[in-house]
Amino acid sequence: METNLEKIARSLRKEILKMVWQAGSGHIGGSFSSLDLLVACYFGGFLSFESHDPYWPSRDRFVLSNGHVCPALYAVLATAGFFPKEKLKRLRDFQSPLQGHPSRLALAGIENSSGPLGQGLSVAVGMALAAKIDQAKWHVYCLTSDAEHNEGQIWEGVMTAVKYKLDNLTILVDKNGTQIDGRTDEIMPLGDLAAKYLSFGFNTLEIDGHRFDQILDGLASAKRHSRQPTVIIAKTILGKGVSFMEGKPVWHEGPPTKEELSRALKELE
Repeated sequence: METNLEKIARSLRKEILKMVWQAGSGHIGGSFSSLDLLVACYFGGFLSFESHDPYWPSRDRFVLSNGHVCPALYAVLATAGFFPKEKLKRLRDFQSPLQGHPSRLALAGIENSSGPLGQGLSVAVGMALAAKIDQAKWHVYCLTSDAEHNEGQIWEGVMTAVKYKLDNLTILVDKNGTQIDGRTDEIMPLGDLAAKYLSFGFNTLEIDGHRFDQILDGLASAKRHSRQPTVIIAKTILGKGVSFMEGKPVWHEGPPTKEELSRALKELE
């Protein structure tokens, strides 16, 4: 039987499809592969927030590093009540707050402006370190992609998180194995990503990023762990949920045709 989180995720995949189709551009593939991680954080009881007070000081922080998958974050934030769902129709419109890459100055619920890849983890590390200095109890979650690990700044953030024992930081890696130019293992092989994080000193978990039981268990384990930051490496599928998109790098970016939109929505029913 479909769980509540699965129902939410299926509904949001339909929203994302319609958003990108209407905009005529956008990133469906990564939005679909990372969506279940977002849904688990926001609706699975782990992320503490007040949608009516987006800057509530005690809120947990969610940092989106790979900003091009913002259609997923926008859909989640609207469903969580940060802004009216009507705004989703304005994805990528001129002067719309729902920009092609998110701006923290434009929309409630966005913690960081992102676009240049590899920088979000450093932002998240800074937030987590600030919480430690202030003796604040809030937690920082950072969503990043496997391809972002081609960027050297990711590893600077990893080293800093370990040095300061940031156990209030959880990194979520959307490991869908693809990037704009093709397969990640062909563009810039990452090798054993879990072994790399372990060698740096992270508490390291590997899960199926589309199984909510594993995602929720991973988030709970990260929250309990002390004296080390945690990384949850989630094996995912680009374009998850629509058969003709799944695992195909061509769906990294670009809208469906009207016929493809109809087929995809029918599958998600």
